Amino acid sequence: MSISVYRTPEGWWAGTADDVARVDTAAATTAQLLADRAAIERAATSTDTVAVAGLKLLAPVTAPCRVVAQMTNFASHVEDTGGNPKTVPLTFFRKASGSITGPVDEIVKPEHVRLLDYEVEIGLVIGRELPVGTAVTAANLPDYVCGLVVTNDVSARDVQLTKTQFYEAKSYPTFTPVGPALVLLDAGELGRFGDLRMQLRVNGEPRQDSRVDGDMIYRPVQALAALARFQTLSAGDLVLTGTPVGTALSAPPKAVQKIVGLLPDDVKWKLFFAGQAKNSKYLHDGDVVEASVFTDDGKIKLGTQRNVVRYS
Repeated sequence: MSISVYRTPEGWWAGTADDVARVDTAAATTAQLLADRAAIERAATSTDTVAVAGLKLLAPVTAPCRVVAQMTNFASHVEDTGGNPKTVPLTFFRKASGSITGPVDEIVKPEHVRLLDYEVEIGLVIGRELPVGTAVTAANLPDYVCGLVVTNDVSARDVQLTKTQFYEAKSYPTFTPVGPALVLLDAGELGRFGDLRMQLRVNGEPRQDSRVDGDMIYRPVQALAALARFQTLSAGDLVLTGTPVGTALSAPPKAVQKIVGLLPDDVKWKLFFAGQAKNSKYLHDGDVVEASVFTDDGKIKLGTQRNVVRYS
């Protein structure tokens, strides 16, 4: 049965999506907390509870840690950006863990960034060391993935596209809201990963809404098996699994892409930014971004993060 784990300035809490008890632990990091599963389970069964609604929530994944993200991992998103889902390779990029922020903290746009975008994603939280060379299978996946979190892979598109790299564009402080809860799942619940629905709204307007089944290209087993060929993961690390269609950035029609591709870079980017400046879907100062992950039957709920955008 799932356990929702929360973090506040006072410490760690565990229980349901609505009511929690303090975890009796000195753990300062997510990794340290996960090593004391007995303390988590005692809190989850305690009757001395408080309402989650009254807590000041922090990100349940602590920095420093590894933050690894899958790139273009939803068929709907690949098609929207002009690609072919059948030929997309399994690829990754890194984000700085200093970008992690809480589920109700502000997303702060750096002054030089012009095109601020959002990407709701499901985050896998690693529960124990996964060394290079590990054979990850469906049977042992629950040994390494202890739970899931809601994440938002905030992106500075003008930086990402002009520099043709992801690390800087996605690593500014506050660019990875995480939480509200780290939801610890048993093997049966983790087996329902395909039933999870991801939704994102901006100022109440639906922008992204997709179910994993039928859209996600590479599942967690494939992702972790690929990572284990070259990357050790440790308890408390975070793996983002990609985003569906609905981001502000969208590819122009194929004919336009071919014409633009013939232009010099300075002319191409001038036209691109002129066009994107008219796109109202990019995030503006004061916008409220709400991201949620859940199963349609309500049996698994990762919660909803609510972040306000601020321009620096």
